[in-house]
Amino acid sequence: MNKTVIRSALFVPATRPERIAKALASGADAVIVDLEDAVAEHLKVQARSNLEAFLEANPDARVLVRINAPQHEQQAADLDLCRRQPGVVAVLLPKAESAVQVELAAACAKPVWPIIESARGLLEIKAIARAAGVERLTFGALDLGLDLGLSSTSAAAQRMLDQARYAILLHSRLVQLAPPLDSVFPDIKNIEGMARMAADARDMGFGGLLCIHPSQVALIHDTYMPGAEELDRARRILAAVESAGGVFVVDGQMVDAPVIEHSRRIVRRAGAAPV
Repeated sequence: MNKTVIRSALFVPATRPERIAKALASGADAVIVDLEDAVAEHLKVQARSNLEAFLEANPDARVLVRINAPQHEQQAADLDLCRRQPGVVAVLLPKAESAVQVELAAACAKPVWPIIESARGLLEIKAIARAAGVERLTFGALDLGLDLGLSSTSAAAQRMLDQARYAILLHSRLVQLAPPLDSVFPDIKNIEGMARMAADARDMGFGGLLCIHPSQVALIHDTYMPGAEELDRARRILAAVESAGGVFVVDGQMVDAPVIEHSRRIVRRAGAAPV
């Protein structure tokens, strides 16, 4: 399992190459250059050319790329670019609906992040999670909600989407994938709503969130940052592991293997080196 902590993955359209450097400087843990939804059909070739030019001019840059969906006429050329460019560190596969589609994307020799965006993709999630080359899962709540016929802003829709989140978490864990990422929060100005979604994603076990604006990055990171007391306790537990051995007590509470592992995750979230 890839243990790299990714709390925020920021999309930037390949049609705006001047924004790629800004996205990389935003503090996001990962930057996703988008060749799919954010790019009009007549600009697909130009967008890919923009990305290649940026990577050639900035050989130290490291980005992820959302390629076009399976069956799209541009996907093969997208994958060829990802294969050739060392600056591409992973591929996001939109509208993933089968293990075969994932393995085709993985043939570019880069890790794949399948995006679950349809009922078919959700039904096939067990096979998708187990496909060769998968590093972590994520999903698109807007597309999935549309495919399922949900009223996107309703509480009922969120109850249905939470079942999708559960499936993504379950299958990620069963095959030891990196922690999955939750969907984007589209209402950029709704700070309170974004904070609630980030807190829910954190508490549900998601590693982080996809995001669409640099202003969302710091909010996500702040939400994922453990509180001072929580972090202090985690560090004291880990410090006691070597000397105590077995089950021991910290602050009057029993500490055993699950509590120790939870403490390690808190420290990793805080940006400290894994213990």
